[in-house]
Amino acid sequence: MAEIKKEVIENFQFEGEYTEGIPYGSGHINDTFRVTFQHKGETKRYILQRMNNQIFLNPEELMENVVGVTSWLRKKIVENGGEPERETLNLVPAKDGKAFYKDSEGEYWRVYLFIEGAKTYDLVENQEDFYQSAVAFGRFQGLLADYPAETLHETIKGFHDTKARFETFKKAVKEDVCGRAHSVQDEIHFVLAHEDLANAFGDMLERKELPLRVTHNDTKLNNIMIDDETR
Repeated sequence: MAEIKKEVIENFQFEGEYTEGIPYGSGHINDTFRVTFQHKGETKRYILQRMNNQIFLNPEELMENVVGVTSWLRKKIVENGGEPERETLNLVPAKDGKAFYKDSEGEYWRVYLFIEGAKTYDLVENQEDFYQSAVAFGRFQGLLADYPAETLHETIKGFHDTKARFETFKKAVKEDVCGRAHSVQDEIHFVLAHEDLANAFGDMLERKELPLRVTHNDTKLNNIMIDDETR
């Protein structure tokens, strides 16, 4: 876990005086902190993240995606009479106006408004949570149905290229460097028998039979927040 740097705090458009910064959440890719400020007698909290540039090799492209998607969502939410401060992420810009800050050691940071009165859950605690997570992801997809997906950057090259991943699987089976393939032959044969499924979406895109759309691609429970008042 990285430490919060003074230069980072000084280079975002926070309101008030910094009073606290603590590690927050259970994410394992980026380093996440909840930072607290006092402003005119009120407590204001934010989420501060150090982006993992070993995973995301082009943080500036990543943040272009985030700005584009969250701005689009905000517009749609406002049009629908919703609460954009609670229903989507809200970036706090750096003092130079950018959506990120690159520190003196080359690390990239970003800040969001902290959403009060809501939590993420690593495990389903009741059926309603499970249902609401599905509703949230469905709403996310619906609001982005007409987003110009071709304008987005591919943040991790080939990450969702199922055809290439299948070839990697076949190579791993053939080489069997750990000598374990003999113990999972049934599973290997099952996977090999369904190669057409792995290639289906990619082939359809190439043939222009499938429209390009924004998808979440990590639809797990702890990637949404559930309002405390709904539980």
